[in-house]
Amino acid sequence: MCKFTNSFPAELLFKRRTARPEDVRGPYFRDQTAIIHSLAFRRLKHKTQVFFSPENDHICTRIEHSLHVASIAATICKALGLDEELAHAIGLGHDLGHAPFGHAGEIALNDLLKTLFVHEIHSLRVADQLENYGKGLNLTFAVRDGIVSHCGELDEQFVDIAKTPNNLDFIDKRPDCPSTWEACAVRISDSIAYLGRDLEDAVKANLIARDDIPESIQKNLGIRNSEIINNLVDDVIDWSSAHNKIGFSDKIFELVTEFKQFSRRHIYQNPKMKYWNDYSRTVLFSIYQYLSQLFDKFQTDWDAYAASAIALDNKFGKYVHALEKVYQPVGFDPDIVLKDYIAGMTDNYALHCFENILTAGTTGL
Repeated sequence: MCKFTNSFPAELLFKRRTARPEDVRGPYFRDQTAIIHSLAFRRLKHKTQVFFSPENDHICTRIEHSLHVASIAATICKALGLDEELAHAIGLGHDLGHAPFGHAGEIALNDLLKTLFVHEIHSLRVADQLENYGKGLNLTFAVRDGIVSHCGELDEQFVDIAKTPNNLDFIDKRPDCPSTWEACAVRISDSIAYLGRDLEDAVKANLIARDDIPESIQKNLGIRNSEIINNLVDDVIDWSSAHNKIGFSDKIFELVTEFKQFSRRHIYQNPKMKYWNDYSRTVLFSIYQYLSQLFDKFQTDWDAYAASAIALDNKFGKYVHALEKVYQPVGFDPDIVLKDYIAGMTDNYALHCFENILTAGTTGL
């Protein structure tokens, strides 16, 4: 069995943006608690994973997905002799900055903004700058690196660690490789977590039937989420133990690739999903247009926001005012302010804002 050892010293991995003495929890368990108590993490319970279904308590939400990723990554790390607490912390925080309405919301924001919206990078921004009224969560380098490096949508058989530490203070794209093995485990676990669960939810939502699942997947991975997770995790542990990388065996990677292709065709691109994706796009476009005009009109006149009879105006003004020290150095750039505010919305809050705009009688000012 290979022995996994992180290349970079503990001094770097434990480093926080602002130095502070560690307590009885240790650095990574402290990061777990900081994430769990954050407002951004709480909001994940009302953010879509794939299917918007606020009336169905059994459809996966973004917070449940985060818990799945954390649990799976910690299991893999336990088997490989890695730090479970680090993996669990990264898993909990990996989607803190995800947009409302799942990937449909992310696509909508990309079409609206002048700069590319990448939820991994935005998750790091939430953790570093937006949480705690601009103070951030002050997480360790290792957890921050894992958050920004986590992408589970990539079709990759294995993940290796970076040759040099990622520079998290000047980052404009998702790093190719994480700086720790634990972050590699989270990246693989992201795929494992959503494949089986999205399949189960698609069956619940009547998008597909279990009989539609390719026979090769049924035979080798299973048809229930628990079976799929168990088979994939066992394979990752066995293959990684022999290869000093975190990943899948050749056979299982072929099945994972087939599984992802099936999910794209029959779930994510299912015609039944188009209506809701189009509607969520309309919601976010309307909010962006409205807030863009509002911000252009009131700028930093906090009293004007407060005096408005429209609730959305009041809340938006309070938000920007509370994060004044974050936005002042960038000249209150509307693209940055609106990106942060809209990306932070839950599905329910976005719908409420949309309704507020409509009942105000206009989508503009």
